[in-house]
Amino acid sequence: MRDDHQEDLARRAAAGDAAALHALLAHIRPGVVRRCARFLPCPQDAEESAQDVLLQVARNIHRFEGRSRFSTWLHVIIANSARQTYRSLKRRAAEQAYDVPPVDVADARTTSVIAGSRLDLLDALERLEAQRPEWVAPMVLRDICQLDYREIAGHLGIPEGTVKSRIHQARGHVRESLMRGL
Repeated sequence: MRDDHQEDLARRAAAGDAAALHALLAHIRPGVVRRCARFLPCPQDAEESAQDVLLQVARNIHRFEGRSRFSTWLHVIIANSARQTYRSLKRRAAEQAYDVPPVDVADARTTSVIAGSRLDLLDALERLEAQRPEWVAPMVLRDICQLDYREIAGHLGIPEGTVKSRIHQARGHVRESLMRGL
């Protein structure tokens, strides 16, 4: 399906066309799962996050105004959902630590370089969000979602130069955070 057809489906779905929404969700599902997997190393976690994304799209498509591309709007939802899933998983793991006797569970950081790197990056993004939340979205949209600067600026409603500056600052902070974690 061409991008312009996807954009048309999104506009029709936003206007209340249920058939267009159904077609849109079916079309974007594989890409949503792939993009969630960029954040989350465990396939089940990526699938859980993808389901949340599809649900959010279905519930909030009426808010899509078409000022930016649908794919940009979707990338933001994916990034936020994957990061929220990760925070939720960390919270559940911490809560279970008090409720269940210790069990030997493989740590993704020691079993897979890629999985460990993703988890380290998510932890670094969490630390960055606590200190400079305005830096997180531009970096995630550029480095993980691979949007161009113009799209990011348009979506966030800030000048392109500000986007570039925030990304530069965020990358430095995350790099430093990752180096400390070694």
